[in-house]
Amino acid sequence: MVYDSWTEKLDAYLDGELASAEARALGEHLRGCAGCAAESLSRVQQKRAIQAAGQRFTPDPAFRARIQQSIAVRRRFSWGRLWMPVLAAAMAMLIVGALSLTVNRNRRADRQLLSELADLHVATLASSNPVDVVSTDRHTVKPWFEGKIPFTFNLPELQSSPFVLVGGRVSYLRQSPGAELIFRVRQHQISVFIFQDQAPREAGMIQPVRTALSFQVRTWRHNGLQYFVIGDASPQDLDNLSELIKAAG
Repeated sequence: MVYDSWTEKLDAYLDGELASAEARALGEHLRGCAGCAAESLSRVQQKRAIQAAGQRFTPDPAFRARIQQSIAVRRRFSWGRLWMPVLAAAMAMLIVGALSLTVNRNRRADRQLLSELADLHVATLASSNPVDVVSTDRHTVKPWFEGKIPFTFNLPELQSSPFVLVGGRVSYLRQSPGAELIFRVRQHQISVFIFQDQAPREAGMIQPVRTALSFQVRTWRHNGLQYFVIGDASPQDLDNLSELIKAAG
């Protein structure tokens, strides 16, 4: 019954619908319960599969041309000066509408990107082997990525900080390989994702501080790379870790 009470909340947790306290409690539970962690990973994979299936169909140019032809105006009208104000107003409305659609499309792209990053973070939390290279030594973790990703990066010195480097793994976002580094601060786990700047196009549109699902996110660009710091730690912890990584870059 206790197991059922946790699994009943998984969908709301993955969709970012739980209150902060419940989300933190469930996150702690996932780190200690193999059964719930496996169920969470299964649901994340199912969510990603459904998302990918919905993007398989893209109308080809011939289809677009047929639609445009079917709705094209068949007769031309001669517009007099009487219609010019109406035409100007209509054009203004079209421009405003187009701008609104662009903004909304960018926001949806931002949310989708953050959702995918949150899914990767949850999958790491739920995995029995969250990292492929296990070490607290940055001089061991950084060289491990050589030849596995098409760029290099620097890791900060953590000796006088509350953060501990757990290890790293290769991660993929939109089929682009990158580094996922795992840090621990007290009882919280933080994922730091690093991808080439040309990896998802919409990545540059995200504001510096956003919330994806139940997680805090920090993101910035530096030297051709895009950084994402995501976790359920406090905002101050994410800010401090982000500053350490920026200073190392």
